[in-house]
Amino acid sequence: MPVKIRLQRHGKKGKPFYWVVAADARAKRDGKFLEKLGIYNPNTNPATIELDVDSSVKWLQNGAQPTDTAKAILSYRGVLLKHHLLGGVRKGALTEEQAEEKFNTWISEKEQAIADKVGGLDKVKADAKAAALKAEKEVNAKRAAEAAAAALPETPEGESAEEEVEAVEAAGEPEQAVETPEAPAAEEDKA
Repeated sequence: MPVKIRLQRHGKKGKPFYWVVAADARAKRDGKFLEKLGIYNPNTNPATIELDVDSSVKWLQNGAQPTDTAKAILSYRGVLLKHHLLGGVRKGALTEEQAEEKFNTWISEKEQAIADKVGGLDKVKADAKAAALKAEKEVNAKRAAEAAAAALPETPEGESAEEEVEAVEAAGEPEQAVETPEAPAAEEDKA
């Protein structure tokens, strides 16, 4: 029975979620499988990959062939490296301790690289949020200035609007109490 290590699709339309499984090559894509080896979620950034490394290596040693995508996932998590190192142990090129040390060193470097990527993504997101906030504050300040300019009463030539506002505030009268002299004259004409 030829065994493949492949992805089995789950999730909803547009949001795929995969199980990494060891399955008979003749079985349907989402059908029967021999063992679930892990999960792969491409919807997150970076993609979430959880694998049982020892079970995956066991299947590879027993002759299971990974598909192209599964091979990339196994390589990303170090399964193929561990399989390679164990081949060296069988041939006598390495001891088990040396192989385990090399594998653990590689895993720690890989986790550091992933953590750096996540940190970089968080920094980019924070910078974008800060830039958006700054732009929004500028727009709000511009709107407030335009609203203040529109709310100022018209002033005769030679005087500035700020001086008139200061004079009204010094007198203790609110801005709306200032009446225009044209309004009473219009009412007298009607009478």
